[in-house]
Amino acid sequence: MAIRSRENVLGAWAFLAGIMLSIIFGVFAQGSISPYFVWILLSLGIVVGYFVSEKDVRIFLLASVSLVVVSYIGFSLALNASISGIQIGKVFSSILSSLLLLFIPATIMVALKSVFSISTIGSRE
Repeated sequence: MAIRSRENVLGAWAFLAGIMLSIIFGVFAQGSISPYFVWILLSLGIVVGYFVSEKDVRIFLLASVSLVVVSYIGFSLALNASISGIQIGKVFSSILSSLLLLFIPATIMVALKSVFSISTIGSRE
């Protein structure tokens, strides 16, 4: 998705940084992510959720809820996976859990913004 205006540049950069950090933390942590990294990912998720524009709320919620559900299922299945003796399951589940740490707060922020906008529109009429 291309950035068409300058209004969500910070959100786009936070999203990109969060995805990159999730993958990096997931590859190197292998099951034990530092609390500092957890707070970094949670904070980036809040920033991403805050800067989602009003017109992109539906698309973001559909995509992020899908990603959260699939990541959780993949996280659960990947714990026992191994490919030719390599414990790829630990790395994969660590990456998915890092993505969950990024997307869950972003999804909550967008959902709260959406509910708040519905309630303010309804009170004006």
